[in-house]
Amino acid sequence: MTSTPPPRITNLGHDVFEIDTQMGGYTGITAGYLIRGERPALVETGTALSAPVVVEALTALGIDADDLATIIVTHIHLDHAGGVGDIARAYPRATVVVHERGARHLADPSRLVASARRVFGSDMDTLFGELLPTEAERLHVIGEIGEINLGGGRTLTAFHSPGHASHHLGLVDSQSGDLYTGDAAGVYIPETADVRPSTPPPDFDLELSLESLQHFRDRQPTRLLFSHYGPVDAVDEVLERSVEELTRWVELVRADRDRGADVDHAVAMLRERMASSNRAVVDMPDVAHKFEVLSGAQANVEGIWRYLDSSTA
Repeated sequence: MTSTPPPRITNLGHDVFEIDTQMGGYTGITAGYLIRGERPALVETGTALSAPVVVEALTALGIDADDLATIIVTHIHLDHAGGVGDIARAYPRATVVVHERGARHLADPSRLVASARRVFGSDMDTLFGELLPTEAERLHVIGEIGEINLGGGRTLTAFHSPGHASHHLGLVDSQSGDLYTGDAAGVYIPETADVRPSTPPPDFDLELSLESLQHFRDRQPTRLLFSHYGPVDAVDEVLERSVEELTRWVELVRADRDRGADVDHAVAMLRERMASSNRAVVDMPDVAHKFEVLSGAQANVEGIWRYLDSSTA
């Protein structure tokens, strides 16, 4: 029987706590966040396999079974929402907040799980586990914008931020000014401060992504909280780098494609470019490996390729 690893919790101030959800046993790549106020809220559950880690962390932070008021997922990809069913069962009074385009897949995850299993194969069992269904009556659905009550006059504003996924939400805390980025601003590698785009199929759209990043800026957050991974105070700088890297990746793949290359060639090209420009790839192979497991070049190129196909159709 595999024992649950000890929780890794970081106090970020403003009653916000980062919980390392330790996807696939890797540390420092997937985060959930507890906002511990009058109405405690968990942002991101991590995977189904992460649920015991998250429950142990919440218990250590004083959150008992009847205390958690809200569970929020920025989108329904399994590294963010795979543990929703388990966490909802552990905290039966909590409402689950999700974008309207993702809600049906939490109520009946069979198609989502089958699709993920086709992509990941046997790795599905070691990285994610099985997403359990959540009762439809417990889902609170957000469309373009909505408010989540944290108690004491504190709210989270949830707003549609497509581009990475059609069912993606950004979240802004009225008290702390924190903006929960999900995957819309890409992947932040804290060891090197590199920003890496996240462009998987089937939903990636460059124009929508850039619009969402501008929307993030317009919200004037004081801090970014990345699901991958951690807090960032240099808001404008990192959002600008997100725009630059995202645009650069798309243009690199577009140019390779226009020269007649196939997807495999574009993947190799992108990996070579990353090796020459990304400090994690050059200096920290272990760090580079775990972020490749999280958000691999193959899936990212396939997402960009699909976007290019649809935009030229």
